[in-house]
Amino acid sequence: MDVESQLSTGEDPRNPADALAKGAFAAAGRRPVVLQVLPALVTGGAERGCIDVALALAQAGALPLVASEGGPMAAELDRAGIRHITLPLASKNPLVIRRNARKLEAIIRENGVDIVHARSRAPAWSAWLACQATGARYMTTFHAPYNYKNGLKRWYNSVMARGERIIAISDFIRRHILENYAVDPAVIRTIHRGIDPLSFAPERVSSARMIQLAQKWRLPDDKPVILLPGRLTRWKGQTVLIDALAKLGRKDVCALLVGSDQGRTGYRQELEEQVRRAGLEGVVTMTDHCNDMAAAYRLSTVVVSASQEPEAFGRVIAEAQAMGRPVIVSAIGAYQETVIPGETAWVVPPADPEALAKALDEALSLTTEQRDAIGARARAFVAERYTKQRMCADTLAVYAELLAEPKHAGPKRARQGR
Repeated sequence: MDVESQLSTGEDPRNPADALAKGAFAAAGRRPVVLQVLPALVTGGAERGCIDVALALAQAGALPLVASEGGPMAAELDRAGIRHITLPLASKNPLVIRRNARKLEAIIRENGVDIVHARSRAPAWSAWLACQATGARYMTTFHAPYNYKNGLKRWYNSVMARGERIIAISDFIRRHILENYAVDPAVIRTIHRGIDPLSFAPERVSSARMIQLAQKWRLPDDKPVILLPGRLTRWKGQTVLIDALAKLGRKDVCALLVGSDQGRTGYRQELEEQVRRAGLEGVVTMTDHCNDMAAAYRLSTVVVSASQEPEAFGRVIAEAQAMGRPVIVSAIGAYQETVIPGETAWVVPPADPEALAKALDEALSLTTEQRDAIGARARAFVAERYTKQRMCADTLAVYAELLAEPKHAGPKRARQGR
């Protein structure tokens, strides 16, 4: 199957775990039960991954359960007939964590839960305590590099390193785990986050969707579009892009900063003032959260991630490449895994406006043929590595592997954090 067909259908025949995903638990002799726990189902990568895996579990013949405080994304579980259990799992209050542990213990016993999969620290403590009491298998996913400044915070984070299996969402995160916690490398599985190839495929974005978004944003027809998606927070690098645009010195471009300020009105005002000082009022536009990012990528000429702190994965860049767009990324975190420098992306030092301006100039100077060639390479690269189907299949493979292994079997047992 070629890349075009693969991205359109969502299939990934080159992934050997796909066969396991379709019948991963057939040999178990019964229907395995997997409970995922996380703080809430509002928005974000952990939440998206949880729902995608729950749907894959149901399709593979297992019984998925999800526990969280709830949120808009819980409706996706309801539509699929997957049970969601509402608990105050976002709370870091030790008393609430203990109460949640007792409630999870009852849920595990009542439903015959085989595996509890924790995706965040506060609910992970409740899950770990419940698994200690019931004998259910305990595993985690590191969705971020959990930093610490003291021993107490390090101990709090260590619950994520106590899993019988630990999923790292990138090689960058895997290194972070091994450098900071006393974990047996044999228990870690690197499973990159995956994007939905049915949503992020250029041929699936209609002209009507693009026109509607262009009109909403009042985009001119004759200017290249530079897109920086990401919530308005300083470490995402919006200030770096504005400085780079000032150095670029071009007024025939449109730069879009797409993302909610999430109440950071002071930072938004700072960005607006920076734009005024640089004389870029007609160049830089700030918009709120976009509900049709596939169309936004299609409207763009180049997509930028100017993050000044390491990203655990960098979903935006995977999505942009799946849409066939050249990208510019900071040389930190997992972005160095999710692009091919010099072939699908420009990689620049973080917080370096001059280097970013040079990369922008080169990207904007591409011919149509050069841009199409980069787009084809980018799509093939993402299709090979970063699809939702691959992520789900590899995660189900970890579940099956854990179920097949005797509990607490020798060297596979993860040690607790230092």
